[in-house]
Amino acid sequence: MVYIAGWGHTKFGKLTDQGLEDLIAEAGGQALADAGIAGSDVDGIWMGHFNAGMVPDGFPASLAMGIDPGLRYKPATRLENACASGSAAVFAARQAILAGEARVALVIGVEKMTHLPGADVTAALGHASYQKEEAGISFPGIFAQFAQAYFDKYGDHSRALARIAAKNHGNSVNNPLAQLQKPMDEEFCATVSDRNPVIAAPLKKTDCSLVSDGAAAIVLVAEEVLGSVSKAVRMRSIAQVNDLLPMSRRDLLAFEGPRKAIHSAYARAGITVDDIDVAEVHDCFTIAELLIYEAMGLAAHGHAADLLEGGVVHAGGRLPVNLSGGLKAKGHPVGATGVSMHALIARQVLGQADAMQHPGAELGLVFNMGGSGVANYASILEGVKS
Repeated sequence: MVYIAGWGHTKFGKLTDQGLEDLIAEAGGQALADAGIAGSDVDGIWMGHFNAGMVPDGFPASLAMGIDPGLRYKPATRLENACASGSAAVFAARQAILAGEARVALVIGVEKMTHLPGADVTAALGHASYQKEEAGISFPGIFAQFAQAYFDKYGDHSRALARIAAKNHGNSVNNPLAQLQKPMDEEFCATVSDRNPVIAAPLKKTDCSLVSDGAAAIVLVAEEVLGSVSKAVRMRSIAQVNDLLPMSRRDLLAFEGPRKAIHSAYARAGITVDDIDVAEVHDCFTIAELLIYEAMGLAAHGHAADLLEGGVVHAGGRLPVNLSGGLKAKGHPVGATGVSMHALIARQVLGQADAMQHPGAELGLVFNMGGSGVANYASILEGVKS
């Protein structure tokens, strides 16, 4: 087994005074200090970073060596798998530990985005789609296709999407690391206005995640190291499922890649969705969170809105989703997102999530997705030492 023994997390947002290297140093340094691990005891560095031309640093992995002199000469590798680049780094580091090539791994996810004009960010993110057929379609446009397909089959669910946005903004109030730490009411999110225009019908501005700067980091350790750390979260199971890149070759509403990844993680952990206490999932757009409810097995196809009406996925509900505020309000610095999710669920299952804490959380789900449901990473985390 592999364990999370510490974490670090910058604030997400428009961080004009911090460059890529600053963010790496802040999150990575926090994680080492939190785990009580010296740089000299780290066996390797894995970094999630999408980039796609957003910054000139196309070779950033060794920037982590500036965190601690003891990290010099350690192997360092950058991982990229679109918006799941952070989880790609987590999974690769875990595999190195399981293979016996490392006992202690430092994983960092980072992205710097807000210095660019919006059109440039949109173009960079568009590189994560199938260029032969989808080039020139923004990611709001891509997920608008999911939303329109859902509405065509199951009726207009604009109100359900507004409830997801309002839920996640409400949760962000309890997360001091969130980019938009403020509530938005459901009526505002449901209504087209000058402040909430349509971005790609039927998606409005409040249906879209944020452009963000930020970094997150975790320290992973082998079982033999547990005696020397003060806390530990077991990575009870993981699953990665990649689907076909062209949207034209997939049933959008089946959301098969996410469903297979999540249910494979359940099966490997020997659990069902009923055993999960809390989840952080990839709400890049509100329609994505709605579809993920169904992929998780929480609701039948077309019935995800029932979970919102019944309060199941809200704070205080049976299985609260995105208590951090999610990508919608916490922010979405692409390469950092998957690492952030693992850090936040680790905090939940150890009872260390402060105002975000779901009482009695023992098992947590992380689901991080790259592209339009293409690169899918699911983890089941369990607190074992606090």
